[in-house]
Amino acid sequence: MKQSPLIGHAACFAAYAIFGINIIVCKDLTTSSAISPLAIFTVRSLGASAFFWILSLFMPAEKVERGDFLKIFAASFLGFFLTQLTFLEAIPDITPMHCSIISALTPIYTMFIAAVVLKEPLTWKKGGGVLLSLCGIIFLIMNNSRGNGVIESKLSGILLMVLNGVAFALYLGVFRPVIMKYSVITFMKWIFLFSVAMSLPFSFGEVFSPVWMELPGVQLLELGFLVLFATCVCYFLIPLGQKNIRPTLVSMYSYVQPIIATVISICIGMDGITWQKVLAAVMVFTGVFVVSRSKAAK
Repeated sequence: MKQSPLIGHAACFAAYAIFGINIIVCKDLTTSSAISPLAIFTVRSLGASAFFWILSLFMPAEKVERGDFLKIFAASFLGFFLTQLTFLEAIPDITPMHCSIISALTPIYTMFIAAVVLKEPLTWKKGGGVLLSLCGIIFLIMNNSRGNGVIESKLSGILLMVLNGVAFALYLGVFRPVIMKYSVITFMKWIFLFSVAMSLPFSFGEVFSPVWMELPGVQLLELGFLVLFATCVCYFLIPLGQKNIRPTLVSMYSYVQPIIATVISICIGMDGITWQKVLAAVMVFTGVFVVSRSKAAK
């Protein structure tokens, strides 16, 4: 199939813009305390699992080797169950801006894990970028305070988001061979099925409770957005972008997410902007940019 850069750029921009909106939507859902983070995760997994399994019926059959099921289960736990649950647990206790800044560190975690697992070389340029980003996060934590009538982040929320990034980076680095082995639809249908198996026993009562009928219409729409767009659609758009533009360009679109999340959160009064946040963001993103531009980065 002939590559189409325009389609690739559009797909990546749309996916990361949706991820940015996802931060705001999850913040609103979890802050209301009407639905637990585990129930939200289960609903997303159920919806995505049904979507990919139904879609697989219209695709060429692809058999998964018996020895790979355990690897996919472990990948589901690390890359989806733990990653999504830490995000949903963190989001009530962290501002969208702080969440976006810390999320930007994931490529750096991935770099370290790739150096250990995939033996990719480290350079002084990468090390300098990592140090600058680390200083930005430390500065952010040290200057975390309340102001402008906006509730600021708690240390627990910040630490959970760091764990979130480390878990996802481990998923990308450790399970890359099995990720590349199967088609997106085959891999995702098993990933989400295993996610349902892990979460449903603990959230069955809430997921199948009449409480859903009592939720405001806005929150039902937000749940629909999470399942349809932030889960199903995005897992199509990212691979589409990867097929049409270079990996370096795909990774650069990750910066759309914090921009979208920050602008929306400030506009709706969910977050406030201070010079400390701006400086911390500049330090983090400059560090990540330096790492991504390193000659040894792939």
